[in-house]
Amino acid sequence: MTSHPVSQPSAVPQMKDTIDLFQKCWDFVRADEVKAAGFYPYFRAIEENEGPVVQIEGRKIIMAGSNNYLGLTAHPQVKEAAVQAVEKYGTGCSGSRYLTGTLDLHNDLEVRLAKFMGKEACLLFSTGYQTAQGIIPTLVQRGEYLITDKDNHACIVAGYMMAKGMFADFVRYKHNDMSDLERVIARLPFHVGKLIVTDGVFSTTGEIVNLPALVAIAKKYNARILVDDAHAVGVIGKGGRGTASHFGLEDQVDLTMGTFSKTFASLGGFVVGDERVINYLKHHSPALIFSASPTPASVAAALAALDILEKEPERIHKLIHNADKMRSGFRQLGFKIIEGQSAVVPVIVGDDMIAFQFWRALFDAGVFVNAFISPGVPPGMQMMRTSYMAAHEDQHLDRILELFAREGRALGIIS
Repeated sequence: MTSHPVSQPSAVPQMKDTIDLFQKCWDFVRADEVKAAGFYPYFRAIEENEGPVVQIEGRKIIMAGSNNYLGLTAHPQVKEAAVQAVEKYGTGCSGSRYLTGTLDLHNDLEVRLAKFMGKEACLLFSTGYQTAQGIIPTLVQRGEYLITDKDNHACIVAGYMMAKGMFADFVRYKHNDMSDLERVIARLPFHVGKLIVTDGVFSTTGEIVNLPALVAIAKKYNARILVDDAHAVGVIGKGGRGTASHFGLEDQVDLTMGTFSKTFASLGGFVVGDERVINYLKHHSPALIFSASPTPASVAAALAALDILEKEPERIHKLIHNADKMRSGFRQLGFKIIEGQSAVVPVIVGDDMIAFQFWRALFDAGVFVNAFISPGVPPGMQMMRTSYMAAHEDQHLDRILELFAREGRALGIIS
């Protein structure tokens, strides 16, 4: 009888040689240090929300950091639409769009959004973040190329990392630098598939992409275009139709994606484009097929917000008027800002701790803004990211400028 050697268990590693998966969690103390100093600006619970004014910690605070651009989250028509949808359909769909999770509401919103954006078809996703993950790795696969702006939103970064996992290749170009875009795309094989992805309005800075130049480069080098208009729809373009409309290039952009969590006062995402492309995504995108569909209340609220956007375009004019007033006001006070034409107005402070201190001073005085620090922004670009709504009135905006001036002088940011 032939004997077989018995395999011996490998030696148990000594404790000193092991690395605990959770060690990074124990080592992360930056947030605790900022909390201990009293400057922590994140995860502040809003107790009541009236749009331009919210209640936090029992105090009324002017909101100058929300993406509720048209001020519709508290609009009676939007709230009533959500309530009625819950009464009719319940609180959830209990399935994916692919199987049991499609309501007539979903189909209605897709038809309405496609028509509004001037495209053949539309597809809804459960969140705006998920939308990029549903589009990019589904379209860009092995042997194809993804080309992205270095300052694109995190959802696009997640999308191209997933595409990389599918063995697609990706390259990045300098922020809104069309010369660098042409430099990197010229090195790629001409005859293979390529997708250029960019924010329309960049979420941190509020800058608008140089779309005319990007379109010319895409045509020259055999590339398709996906624009993320999360911060553009309802803000720029004819009737709020976004970046392509802003430049008169609606028929030159292949796909436009967006979100319901900003202009549309809800939760979810969408993409519009040619029917054949949308049909392909509908039948191949794991992010769609394996995710629960947007809730009835979310879809109904977005439909109601779209109704208001179409019937009251003056809200867009008021929004941009408000943002322009703040850009001018900050500039006159001596603050360094990033110029733009959108609802986002960043005020540069240039230091992490000063950003935290400035945020706390403004919060205590009655204004909420967003503190952006490194590595979320490059060193020296730490900022108070302010954003505005159509619902802001002059008394809100004047008070924000007054407090920025007072606290900015106290911290030595302006003289």
